[in-house]
Amino acid sequence: MAHVEFTAQLHRYVDTPKLDCDARTLGEALARAFDRNPRLRGYILDDQGHLRTHVAVFIDGHRARDRSGLTDALTAQSKVYVLQALSGG
Repeated sequence: MAHVEFTAQLHRYVDTPKLDCDARTLGEALARAFDRNPRLRGYILDDQGHLRTHVAVFIDGHRARDRSGLTDALTAQSKVYVLQALSGG
């Protein structure tokens, strides 16, 4: 089962469940997380369902490529990390 984890800075604003799920794509894995906490969706995806500009997702150490369709493939052993990039100076 793929493992999905969100970084601590997101947890300050919304509950970010760690989960193991049966998902074949990034979109499916995120949908499972949103099922657990629907408020999380607004922090990760924009109104069109694309990754927000300041959200980065890494799958097995590589940055996710499909920011709009969320079709990056997952395996049963995939580790997905979702983080919100910090901005400012």
